[in-house]
Amino acid sequence: MVLAQTKTDLDLVAHLLRRAGFGADRTEIERYAQKSYDEIVDDLVHPERFPQVEDDLLGRFYPHLAANKDNGAVWNGRWLYRMINTERPLEEKMALFWHGILATGWTKSEHTPSMVNHIQMLRDNCMANFRTILLELSRDPAMIYWLDNNENHGYSINENYGREILELFSMGIGNYTEDDIKNAARAFTGWTFKQPLPLYPFGHFEAEYIYREDDHDAGEKEFLGHKGNFNGEDIIDIIARQEATARFIARHLYTFFVADEPQVPAWSIQPPNDPDAIQELVDAWMESDADIRHVVETMLKSDFFKEAQMKRVKSPTNFVANVLKISGDYRDVDVGLETFQGTLVAMGQTLMDPPSVEGWHTGKEWIDGGTLTERVNFAVNTLSDPSKPGVRAIIDTVEDLDAPRTPEKVVDVVLEYLCRLDADDETKEALVEHAYEGGDFDGDTEERVLRLITLAVSTREFQFE
Repeated sequence: MVLAQTKTDLDLVAHLLRRAGFGADRTEIERYAQKSYDEIVDDLVHPERFPQVEDDLLGRFYPHLAANKDNGAVWNGRWLYRMINTERPLEEKMALFWHGILATGWTKSEHTPSMVNHIQMLRDNCMANFRTILLELSRDPAMIYWLDNNENHGYSINENYGREILELFSMGIGNYTEDDIKNAARAFTGWTFKQPLPLYPFGHFEAEYIYREDDHDAGEKEFLGHKGNFNGEDIIDIIARQEATARFIARHLYTFFVADEPQVPAWSIQPPNDPDAIQELVDAWMESDADIRHVVETMLKSDFFKEAQMKRVKSPTNFVANVLKISGDYRDVDVGLETFQGTLVAMGQTLMDPPSVEGWHTGKEWIDGGTLTERVNFAVNTLSDPSKPGVRAIIDTVEDLDAPRTPEKVVDVVLEYLCRLDADDETKEALVEHAYEGGDFDGDTEERVLRLITLAVSTREFQFE
């Protein structure tokens, strides 16, 4: 199929789809580019315009998905399947974003249904008002157990959730007092869940949020300068109105979508690399009264976002999903999705099980000698199979080039199919030099193109997005 003339620069579209999704193949980039940039962003921030991923058939290949059994690898494989096939890429990317901030893990509860429901909660509310996100989080059984709010009683408070909702989920260190923590904890007393029955070896019952009014501290509280008979909803409303909250979440958005920043523990003493960009997001927050969709739309349409190409190290999840998008794997239901759990673990990220309530350290901390080897090996092994649709498309495009099929032309094709990889002059020169070892691509095309692909995905630039 011949696509119409594009409206939007293809490199800019590829950049947007790497950040607001998980990359794209050449056809997908060209399809998006039929619209203006602002129209593409409008569609991305309104995922409800597009159908959900049809993944019910996965239950026939992976019985755990239908039986609520404890197998996180299968459920994370399902999440990768959604990332690859969704027509709502920003929805899945935002769910991953919140998973890293509102970090909740399987290890403590060992209750897979609660974690699966937790991720779905993040997906459902990913671009809602921040109040809604915090409210649903506070009612989430996985989070309640993770931070001990089921042990937070009117007669004896547990400060764990009251502390983390301020320190790591909304405002950051230095913007509240110890008394604010205690009074937040008091406001969330009685927010708990009904203990589910175990059903080994066949699966689990789900946990269900309940509010126990008889276990709630109904006394007057003082929180961030406000006084009243506060419940958890009141605490969340006060938090969402704080400029400190706007600034803290803005820095998270910038770090996740725009460019790598210092790690969160340094934020109280180290200013952002681009204060003007952060202020633009803070202003969007304050003028919209904490509407996340508006803040994200402001970010994606900004000049600072458009100009920040190849400024972030891909997380393991982004890396694996991006490679699978390029290869064309799992566009149809198939076996083997559960194997990617081990791949992600080896690269340093276990979905549904962050290392702590702080989430994952990102940026260059994703990369060391071991994890880099895992990344390169995964990309090479996945993209060196000529039977895979995405790889075959690269080979066929090279073979369809008009003669002479010079090494320069072939390198351009390979980089274009790798989500328009922005290789610097030195890297591109090295790829062309290697390609010249066999002269023009007039024979032995398949083998030579495969070698070129494996070299390209082994470059430094392929680690960035």
